[in-house]
Parts: sequence; C-alpha cells; structure tokens
Amino acid sequence: MTQPAFPFKAVIFDMDGVIVDTEKFYFDTLAGMFDAAGIDVPRESLCSAVGASFKDFKRNLVAWYALGGEQITEDEGLERYNAWESAHYPDFASLLNPGVVETVDELKRRGVRVALASSSPMGNIREVLAACGLADAFELVTSGEQFHQSKPNPEIYLHTLESLGLIADECCCVEDSVPGITAGKAAGLTVVAKREDRFGFSQEAADYTIDSIPDLLEVVMPLGR
Repeated sequence: MTQPAFPFKAVIFDMDGVIVDTEKFYFDTLAGMFDAAGIDVPRESLCSAVGASFKDFKRNLVAWYALGGEQITEDEGLERYNAWESAHYPDFASLLNPGVVETVDELKRRGVRVALASSSPMGNIREVLAACGLADAFELVTSGEQFHQSKPNPEIYLHTLESLGLIADECCCVEDSVPGITAGKAAGLTVVAKREDRFGFSQEAADYTIDSIPDLLEVVMPLGR
C-alpha cells in the first residue's frame, strides 16, 4: 500500500516541550529556587512563564524576587537562576521526547525539510541538540535572541520561512505553548500542537493536536489551504 505524501514541504519545530521535555524541568527548577529562598511565587505565575521568551524570563525573575522584597537587576536574577540550575543540571538526553529522532529522520527520508525555531538562547539550543544527538539534524536553527521580539511575535517564523525560501502555506510548525502557537498562527503557518496538560494553558488555537511527535506523520492538509 502506497504511503500518503506528507502535505508540507517543511516542518519547523519548537524545542522546549516539543523536542525535549525541558519545560517541566525549568518549572520545577524555578519553584525549587524560590521555595529555597522563602519567596512565595504563585504556581500559576510560574506556569505563565512556560514558553516565554528569554527576555520575558529575565523580566519575570526580577518581578518574582520583588515579591520577596528584593530589588535586583535582570543580570543578577539570571546569575542566581544559572547558579541554581547548574547545581541541579539536567541530563538533556533523558528529556528527549519519544520518537523525535525517528520522526525527524522519516521526514527527511520523505524529502521534507526540517528546521528549528526556539525562543531559547542559541547556546542553550546547541547544547540541548548536541546532548540529544541532534546537532546536525536540522537544516536551519533559529533562536529568539536574534530578534527584537521573540514568540508570540511571529518574526522568528517569518525569518525562518524567508531563510528556507518557502511560503507559510507550504510549511507547518510544531508547538506546545500559547506564545508559540500564537506566533505560528500569526505567521500564517499550519500549527500542530503537541498535547500539554500540565501547565493550564489552552492549545485551542492550533490546527491540530497530537499526543506524541510520531503522530505528526499522520497529519493531513487542512481544508481550505
């Protein structure tokens, strides 16, 4: 039986929460850091940081420390977070979502181009991909730090499309968070959301929802595109 053709010329993957299950790690790391400091940061506030840009993350650190009566700079907040994270550093390979490598390989076998567009700093992206054996897996890797505004601003996706030489109708993106889904839709992409139920945000704006990355291979072209 002939396998149906994948309906897009390229797939643009988010990283955190899609390629690797880092968002739960980062959430737990933040919660642990502020608990240890005796600062009561509402868990819903920490949840709102899931999928946020690096710039927003730094601003959030300042706001959260202010809840404990400390006035610090963004650099000071980041220094404290990095020190705490270093003491609780993850094995990124163990956080690799099931089926990612196989799905990326299968897409490329079918002639589908694969790219990555993440709000994380480029250094972090490279570190995660290398740890997961994906250092050379993506044709193009783009970081939110390259732009004045990252997700939910669509600029990162518009830039990726331009770099690939493709239009939005020819591509889909795989996201999980509200900022990412919003950015993908604003760029005109078909958005596939990897299901995420732990942080209380809505994925209703996505065109599709999948339970695992291999399910991406079953996606068909939406009506009207």
